[in-house]
Amino acid sequence: MFQRLKQGKNLNLLTTRIALEILSHEAIVREAYRDSVDVWTWGVGITEYSGHRILPRYQDNPQTLRWCLEVFLRVLHENYIPAVNACFDGYPLSECQFGAALSFQYNTGGLSKADWVQEWKDGEIEAARISIMNWRKPAQIIGRRTCECALFFDGVWSNDGTVKEYSVSKPTYYPDPDSKRPIAVQTVLEDLLANR
Repeated sequence: MFQRLKQGKNLNLLTTRIALEILSHEAIVREAYRDSVDVWTWGVGITEYSGHRILPRYQDNPQTLRWCLEVFLRVLHENYIPAVNACFDGYPLSECQFGAALSFQYNTGGLSKADWVQEWKDGEIEAARISIMNWRKPAQIIGRRTCECALFFDGVWSNDGTVKEYSVSKPTYYPDPDSKRPIAVQTVLEDLLANR
């Protein structure tokens, strides 16, 4: 169904709109915190698995919004965009499709083993649409997966230009759910992406 491009011809670029879409499914915490499975995390869901050192750097040391977003964009470029491009090598993606695939990879790290990717490449669109929704654990992720499915297959963006920000409760170091507030980040993202 799809005309395959020569290998290495994907020109998928990170746009402000894509970054906002991923951020709308995540949140920003400006200092180190423990996530739901007790992994030390910081910024936009960044752990030391990304190659960016979290402890002791950010424990009790909140950072600026700009730095949190700068590291987020760097991690996307270094760790996640290459994985998406490898999975879809030779298959052109729209901005919506690239954004959805990048969000899926950022959340699961499982794009290379997800059945829906091969089904889509084989032209089995309805099977792929169903298969992407098989990645639904924990249950809290179903809303995100539904948005990624709508973005990839229907071109429907879900972000409103804001991101949730949380502070950290101490001494537990878990995000404080009562501190949640929406913040606008588009101007900072645009500036950072323009200067990459």
